[in-house]
Amino acid sequence: MNKLIDMFLVFFKIGAFTIGGGYAMVPLIEKEVVDKKQWVEKEEFVDMLALAQSSPGPIAVNTAVFVGYKVGGVPGLIFTTLGSVLPSFIIILIIASFFVGIQDSPVVERIFKGIRPAVVALIAAPVIRMGKSAKINKYTIIIPILIAVVVGVLKVTAIYIIILAAIGGNIYGWYKGRRQQ
Repeated sequence: MNKLIDMFLVFFKIGAFTIGGGYAMVPLIEKEVVDKKQWVEKEEFVDMLALAQSSPGPIAVNTAVFVGYKVGGVPGLIFTTLGSVLPSFIIILIIASFFVGIQDSPVVERIFKGIRPAVVALIAAPVIRMGKSAKINKYTIIIPILIAVVVGVLKVTAIYIIILAAIGGNIYGWYKGRRQQ
């Protein structure tokens, strides 16, 4: 039971003190579950992130589900998910009760404008770290750049990219396996 409470508290703390959504939470989740608690290996965490991104729902909650299930089975899944979701739920309830009176405040607008660059940096950090873990080098860097352009500029739905990447990975693995025989 202590481990379940510990899992809940880790994800509750991350959920309560991270501004910027799921992608901003990724480096904190990684630091806690990989570096500090050592519940998950680094490569396994990268795999969980890839799966969490391709699954429906918020990446932070999906990651909490995968980590919770790996570490504590179904009870772990429940505790990490609740830990991840409850802070946002509580904060939104509190903000909603006060926001009507402050929504047009210039101070509140300036605060949110100041937070935006920090959120971009918090999102960029796990992208760079994941790139290193995924062994992206000067030859393979073109793949994420092309995908970013295709999704961002051409507005291709990410699900098509995920499906094509899965097919491409299988073809590459098959081809590489045949060459080694």
